[in-house]
Amino acid sequence: MDSLALVFSSGWASGVNAYLVVLVLGLADRFGDVAGIPDALGRTDVLLAAAVMFALEFVADKVPYLDSAWDAVSTVIRPTVGAVVGVLIAGDAATLDQAVAGVVGGGTALLSHTVKASSRLAINSSPEPVSNVTASLAEDVTVLALMWFAVEHPRAAAAIAGVLLLVGLVVVYLVARLVRRGWQRLRGRRTPPPTGGPGNPVVPGGTAG
Repeated sequence: MDSLALVFSSGWASGVNAYLVVLVLGLADRFGDVAGIPDALGRTDVLLAAAVMFALEFVADKVPYLDSAWDAVSTVIRPTVGAVVGVLIAGDAATLDQAVAGVVGGGTALLSHTVKASSRLAINSSPEPVSNVTASLAEDVTVLALMWFAVEHPRAAAAIAGVLLLVGLVVVYLVARLVRRGWQRLRGRRTPPPTGGPGNPVVPGGTAG
């Protein structure tokens, strides 16, 4: 249960910032020798690659519109990282357990990535960059804090990740409804009023006949 809880937490976090997840888990394994974290994540080459990619994402994620382009590219990467980390955490478990861990990690990462990408599209409707920087920093801090917490308290961290995921999905749903209503009103205003034709003239002060 602890390993599955860690898979769920890392999956949610991977959908937000996959490279930071790998970096945190790798450092925890390298310097803390924490049980349950695969040694593969603590390898020097993995840590260096994760650090470089995190640095790139740290910058790109705070620039309006560039962040959405980065999210589009990451649509495949983040769920894949979530699935791979899940399988690695499952370790020497049975094949079915590894498959479940991969599905949980990848599926959760895909959902949280959808929330992140959708919220960034909404934020980009504002021309100022402050909201992008604030949102990105909040995401970085949340992922960092949650993953460090998950290393020692995987079940509690999984519960927090579940709440964050649920709240994010609800917010995306509400925002999508508002956007849809806005488009419908805009289309209604642009639609020209009906005019009379040869077979259906409009009589001033009367009705068409």
